Amino acid sequence: MSKLEALRGMTAVVADTGDIEAIKTHKPEDATTNPSLILKAAAIPAYRPLLEKAAQWASAADNNDSMIANACDYLAVAIGKEILGIIPGLISTEVDARLSFDTEATIAKAKKLISMYEAEGVPRERVLIKIASTWEGIQAARKLEAEGITCNLTLLFNFHQAIACAEAGATLISPFVGRILDWHKSKLPDADFSGDNDPGVQSVARIYRYYKTYGHKTVVMGASFRNTGEIEALAGCDKLTISPDLLAELAADATPLVRRLEPQLTSADEEVKVDEATFRWAMNEDAMATEKLADGIRRFAADQQLLEQQLTELL
Repeated sequence: MSKLEALRGMTAVVADTGDIEAIKTHKPEDATTNPSLILKAAAIPAYRPLLEKAAQWASAADNNDSMIANACDYLAVAIGKEILGIIPGLISTEVDARLSFDTEATIAKAKKLISMYEAEGVPRERVLIKIASTWEGIQAARKLEAEGITCNLTLLFNFHQAIACAEAGATLISPFVGRILDWHKSKLPDADFSGDNDPGVQSVARIYRYYKTYGHKTVVMGASFRNTGEIEALAGCDKLTISPDLLAELAADATPLVRRLEPQLTSADEEVKVDEATFRWAMNEDAMATEKLADGIRRFAADQQLLEQQLTELL
């Protein structure tokens, strides 16, 4: 049995890609996309017809959004629909990162994406709307979840961020393991961050234990892995979203895999409630989380703009 097969017995494996061929190869349960992954997918020749359809749809769309915004939304939904034709589970589709600090605009974009999926015959139950874990994004998720639109709170780096997401009723969170490691390695390049010493692994394990101890139903899906060691250290987590390269490494490794996270594990943290003031103070006191959240939003926004430039050429 490969490590990938063993992992499937303890954790729902999710593909972190928009590449159809990679998804066919690794057969994940779910898949996640973001502006960076959509941008990469748009460069794949097989997706060229989808780009052209996006441009055609945007030209004919009758709504208040610009043609380029309509084209980007159509492409994200079209790629999501293609992926859903292969996988049995859910697709995560991200709201424009430039809306990360606007609750109402995030809600409007989420509802638009869901309506576009439904117009393509995809039920909303198969779609997770990805939203950055800003305070404003979390409040948007609270309202969307109350209306039956399930959410994936992404760019999550902080313990209090995770608690706020659970209290808002988010369906799923995506704590970023690798980007947490990146930050700590930049500060302490000679430190040993392998295995259980990895601060990203420690963050996800802490959140997982807290959720299980205090009865939060929000799913923990570790994301943004830099190596298979991080994945192995979180074996047993609810879900893990993994890039095709790391999925291939796990599939080629036949050494045993030990389960590390169990639902009955108890948290060392006392239960807390997170209001806006508590959230903002916790983020203020966490330089890593503040910097990586801002950096992640900027990176996704930049890739969204690059995608818009590509689609503009077709309009």
